[in-house]
Amino acid sequence: MNDDNSKENSDDNYEKKNLKEKFSLMSIILKISTYIHSVTKPLYKQSFNTRLMWVGFALIAYLILANIQVFGIEEVAFQNRFFEIILGARFGSIMTLGIGPIVTAGIILQLLVGSKIINWDMSKPETKKKFQSTSKVLAVTFAILESIVYVSLGALGMIPGGPAFMVIVMAQLAMGGFIVIILDDLVQKWGFGSGISLFIAAGVGSQIILSIFSPLTIGCEAFNFATCFPNDVNGPNGLLWQTLISIFTGASLTNILITSVPILTTIGIFLLVVYLQGIRVEVPLAFSALRGFGRNWSLKLFYTSNIPVILTAALLANLQLLATVGAAPDPNTGLQCGPLGCVNENGSPTSGILYYLSAPGSGSHGVFGGIVTDIVAGTFVNTEIFRIITYALFLTAGSAVFAVFWMTTSGMDAKSVSRQIQGAGMQVPGFRRDPRIIESVLNRYIPHLTLLGGIFVGLLAALADTVGAVGTGVGILLTVMILYNYYEELRNQDLEGAHPIVRKILEGK
Repeated sequence: MNDDNSKENSDDNYEKKNLKEKFSLMSIILKISTYIHSVTKPLYKQSFNTRLMWVGFALIAYLILANIQVFGIEEVAFQNRFFEIILGARFGSIMTLGIGPIVTAGIILQLLVGSKIINWDMSKPETKKKFQSTSKVLAVTFAILESIVYVSLGALGMIPGGPAFMVIVMAQLAMGGFIVIILDDLVQKWGFGSGISLFIAAGVGSQIILSIFSPLTIGCEAFNFATCFPNDVNGPNGLLWQTLISIFTGASLTNILITSVPILTTIGIFLLVVYLQGIRVEVPLAFSALRGFGRNWSLKLFYTSNIPVILTAALLANLQLLATVGAAPDPNTGLQCGPLGCVNENGSPTSGILYYLSAPGSGSHGVFGGIVTDIVAGTFVNTEIFRIITYALFLTAGSAVFAVFWMTTSGMDAKSVSRQIQGAGMQVPGFRRDPRIIESVLNRYIPHLTLLGGIFVGLLAALADTVGAVGTGVGILLTVMILYNYYEELRNQDLEGAHPIVRKILEGK
């Protein structure tokens, strides 16, 4: 009798457990993820040219969509260059959200998993599947939420048309966010690298080229070519041409430096990042099956690459967006003021907490307002010193925290890497083949490089922003690191079928 009762109780418990798992939040998320379209992995290995073609396709699609204006928008009310550059966005276009939904979902999930609020073992394949599915669902959710926020807060100057018209605009923005998610998935599975990095590099790269080399005027209008040609009143927009004009017209040294300093600081930051990218620790390994043969396992100073500063900058960009929530116009100053501070018509903070978390420099000498330009012009004020410190501390601390979280959640920790090394048939010379030994050796370097790399990448971003590099400091830092990582990844590919010119460039011949 007791045996029958115990069996019934165990059956009831089993059914309750199954019912609980079936209707748990994670099971619901996994169920929803099956209805969200994703790019399937190729069934066979793609050639170098084919993968490069898919990267090019995704890049061209992104650039085209970034120049298609959303139906129902007259003008962009909220225009923030920092926000656009960091999130690879173009306000008013289909790409208004940019990579914002993907990165915001990544930030939240990284914080939840890294802080053990969601206790997942990322070394297990099934857990990685959960992570990816949850990230996909969150990204789509944020695409919808951000489109609602943009329209509801009046960040986009809409044509009057009532609630139904607002829904149409929201649908276009959300669709653009979903397209970015698909393109990112396409680049990761069929191309090289990450779509997130590719779109940031494309946005910042085009901004840098136009800002330095554009021969057209600032007020150039499409299909109105008369406004695009420089004249005595309205000169070229490119800093290079402005500098040359200042030199040949005998302008003062101050005017020449104001236009040339952003170019010089950009070149300096570029060279510094390339140099630091080459710093690495080489861990000697030997092949288990081939005595006397081995290779070095490279661990870079920037071990987690540019991901920490992308997440930190995206967090800062979202804080700037939140500053507009509940903001009301100040009748005395005309600024939009809220709990986090006041912002001007361009969305740039002018006071409050966000002011001290924004890049230093007045910006009164054009769109590039680094402190070097302010010092040259004699407009630097001592209060900017505190702003420099707080901004640098925020970027440094944020990048360090996200570097640690990314290392533990993306399979870059010592335990995961040791399994990769053992799977490749390698071991530490002089020791028996055991992943625990490899893990102990890697633990001497990986945690320290992760933290140190996060701190350095945050400091570099703060330095570049402070000195006023073109495309914002964070933007140029990300672009240089992205291009360098792409260069290294392409060099490690099988270049047998690559175009001769591409092969020569990558092989350095």
